[in-house]
Amino acid sequence: MFRNQYDTDVTTWSPAGRLFQVEYAMEAVKQGSAAIGLRSKTHVVLASVNKAQSELSSHQKKIFKVDDHVGVAIAGLTADGRVLSRYLRSECINHGFVYESPLPVSRLVVHLADKAQVCTQRSWKRPYGVGLLVAGLDESGAHLYYNCPSGNYFEYQAFAIGSRSQAAKTYLERKFETFTNYKGEELIKDALHAIKETLQGEKLTGAICTVAVVGVDEPFHFVDPKTIQELIDSMEVRRRKQRLNRVTCRRIKAQMLLQWIYDKGGCS
Repeated sequence: MFRNQYDTDVTTWSPAGRLFQVEYAMEAVKQGSAAIGLRSKTHVVLASVNKAQSELSSHQKKIFKVDDHVGVAIAGLTADGRVLSRYLRSECINHGFVYESPLPVSRLVVHLADKAQVCTQRSWKRPYGVGLLVAGLDESGAHLYYNCPSGNYFEYQAFAIGSRSQAAKTYLERKFETFTNYKGEELIKDALHAIKETLQGEKLTGAICTVAVVGVDEPFHFVDPKTIQELIDSMEVRRRKQRLNRVTCRRIKAQMLLQWIYDKGGCS
């Protein structure tokens, strides 16, 4: 993207009907670390990549707990994500204090979208440069929403945002139809597979990813890094066995073909 005369103000339309400041904010989401969400009938899983800016620094949190029934994963400007997660927390607390019941996830997402949309109509504000995956569970079931800096929001069965997220989306598009009846652990495994797709050859370990789960009779919580590493190790063992089985099958087929050629030659 390049600077032009229509991008100095968020309220200035280009002749093509575009708001460049909003598009720049959406571009910031694409530059952030990958975040992934998956849901079944009873559980929702969030996963993110933790990458420190240097070897001397710690990584920044990409997943935040909002309430016992809802949490968010972010991609983009972490500071904006932290402010919005605090806003979501306040909304849940206020609703619980007044109505003595959890705030429905769909209503929470609308509040968040309205807050983001206001920043696209005020010349003295800028759009939030962060995308949020909102995972929650309420009376209507499990939900996974994506909130965009433009103020739009969409509900998904599975979705990925951030850097190199297209590889994860491709994996999720192949698998999402099987997620419906999955339990938490099965969703976590697929989330780790999707995270691995975004790393492009880098080794996946429990130290560079964060996973959180919310489900029926299971409040929002973070999965222990040791548990994540055990799941990654079991996935690697299974992958090696599958690779070995494929190689063995090829060898058997090759031997059978050679034997058939030999028998044919012997008969002639």
